[in-house]
Amino acid sequence: MNIKSSIVLRVRVAFILIALVAAAIPIRIAIIQFEEGDKWKAKAETINFQYREVPATRGNIYAADGSLLATSLPFYRVAIDPTIAKPERYEAGIDSLSRLLSGFFKDKSATAYKRMITDARRDNKRYLVLNRKQIGYQAMQEMSKWPIFRGGRLGGGVLFEKVEKRYRPFNSLASRTVGFLNEDEYGAGIEYSFNEFLKGQDGKALFQRLAGGSWKPVFDAEDVKPEDGYDVVTTLDVNIQDVAETALLRQLIDRNADFGSVIVMEVKTGQIKAIANLQKNKSGNTYGENYNYAIGDQGNTEPGSTFKLLSMLALLEENKVSLNDQVETGNGAFRFHDRIMRDAKNGGYGTITVQEAFEKSSNVAISKLVEENFGASPSKFMAYVEKAGLSKPFGFQLAGEGKPYFKKPGEKNWYGTSLPWISIGYEIKLNPLHTLALYNAVANDGKMVKPHIIQAIVKGNEIHQRFETEVIKSSIASDKTIEQLQKLLEGVVENGTAKNIANADYKIAGKTGTAQKLIDGRYTQKYYTSFAGYFPADRPKYSMIVVIDNPSGFAAYGGDVSAPVFKEIADRIYALDIELNPSNQSQILKAEASKSSLPYVKAGKAEDIHLILEKLGVKASPSQSEEWVKVLANESSVQLHGNDTDKAVVPDVSGLPLRDALFILENKGIKVNYSGKGLVRQQSINPGTNLSPNTVINLVLG
Repeated sequence: MNIKSSIVLRVRVAFILIALVAAAIPIRIAIIQFEEGDKWKAKAETINFQYREVPATRGNIYAADGSLLATSLPFYRVAIDPTIAKPERYEAGIDSLSRLLSGFFKDKSATAYKRMITDARRDNKRYLVLNRKQIGYQAMQEMSKWPIFRGGRLGGGVLFEKVEKRYRPFNSLASRTVGFLNEDEYGAGIEYSFNEFLKGQDGKALFQRLAGGSWKPVFDAEDVKPEDGYDVVTTLDVNIQDVAETALLRQLIDRNADFGSVIVMEVKTGQIKAIANLQKNKSGNTYGENYNYAIGDQGNTEPGSTFKLLSMLALLEENKVSLNDQVETGNGAFRFHDRIMRDAKNGGYGTITVQEAFEKSSNVAISKLVEENFGASPSKFMAYVEKAGLSKPFGFQLAGEGKPYFKKPGEKNWYGTSLPWISIGYEIKLNPLHTLALYNAVANDGKMVKPHIIQAIVKGNEIHQRFETEVIKSSIASDKTIEQLQKLLEGVVENGTAKNIANADYKIAGKTGTAQKLIDGRYTQKYYTSFAGYFPADRPKYSMIVVIDNPSGFAAYGGDVSAPVFKEIADRIYALDIELNPSNQSQILKAEASKSSLPYVKAGKAEDIHLILEKLGVKASPSQSEEWVKVLANESSVQLHGNDTDKAVVPDVSGLPLRDALFILENKGIKVNYSGKGLVRQQSINPGTNLSPNTVINLVLG
């Protein structure tokens, strides 16, 4: 075959192949369309439609008296499917709608809004976010009456997408304790530590994928409703918390200190009534709650003289000393091996009793006593740390608890000077929570209870989990030793380093602490000051610790810096607590007796009330279209009356739970103050009163 014949043959083969391919294309199209159509249609639907998670409403966080510390309030993102509205509805309403959008958001002209919506409608765009700004419930109700929007989702294409935001009625109060949770579910405090309960169970709903990668919700019968989270009830007392933060902040500012912490705890139960942590911000001019030094690892530090209580416990338990024994402190300086221990008082205390040594916080006296009686067997002394329950973390309910640090005899870092220095609170690390637990145990006649800040996990009226008082040590020492320790702590306030806080109305017992700060391996002239104790000393109800780090100015000792904060807080608590003031109790009882009871169900969201009544088989005369209703009962049925929440007047929130009342009032721009717990019994502004700018309303719950 010559070259020309070969080329002709190849061309003919190519034409035959092209013809075969051309014939196969329509055949393949037909197969895809008729035989494999269902398969590819299903695949397309799975690409464009998905069941996606719908977040559950996060549970509330409450104080011990029912005060709301954190809740979730709904806000809305406004979007539209501009293709939904029929031509006549669209043409009649687009100009008015554009003017209203422009007037409300104040970011674009009416012409710009009209052009944006019209362009999207022309391009058959099924999902358009009108503005990134989120609106409140009341604004959503108002918008739903606007032109086009009043046709709803199916007639006008409007989409009000709910976005929940965390709201704190008390703003920054106990902010680090209440805590936070970020998008990655990492955070701090109660929000983080109890997230598994608070977050609830997300639901699922059908969403359609639109151009640009956005997703539009599509209502479907197969949607799974989210299950709301559990509520967390804390042991915190908002009044004590407020007092603690206020007193701490005042002293931090006065002494220009770096940070400070306060913990207030009930002696018998271990319930924490307040935790305050304030740290100087980067600007150096203000303080904020950025870290929980009271319990966290960064709060682990050398406690100083508050640890002398443990040293006295060990000495007394071993019957090594009595309170009236004499101890020689000389001129206030004593050599232990290659280091010199010094007392705070220049010239020393001379010869003093053991009780005076503790009251005056003599470093030399306490160290000499411990070294003389435990120097040959330091492990015996350290065993009392274990016996007192201080050697391990408590397993506190909030994440991030610091781990105590104690040297052990025989280890490489144990020196001849270790025991005397440990005896006065150096070369060890404790956080304030552990130190307080020791003092609380002495106040509690030797029984150490586990500090806790959460008392229950609840949903509605059902308790899912209750946290009772847990005993760590049934007794940290003998009854005799505990009595002697109580006497020593009272003596510190009556005669010793804290006599500046002695109170004529009630007795305080406690111990001052001042520790030089170790920085870069060297002790400096910066101090960590503290005061730990309890009150009233003769019938202890509350224990407390106050720590203030690096105060400036003259006399930067625990008795001068931290003890006055303790007294200020204790004075306020004593005045507030009815049990500690029997003279005021009769008046309170009279007030309690005069309270009128409220029906359990009085008001609420119409949808929820209807559902409850339907489940109970109770007839209800429906209201008009109001979303929030009051329930009025008669012999055979109940009537639902609207609350007029869409009008520019103060609504009637009586009978509502606090969360619902806050929701309605805050969305009307009304600032809310409240007291008590339960349902709203009184409101300071009568329902129907015309709203004015910056309105403040006071609610009484009961």
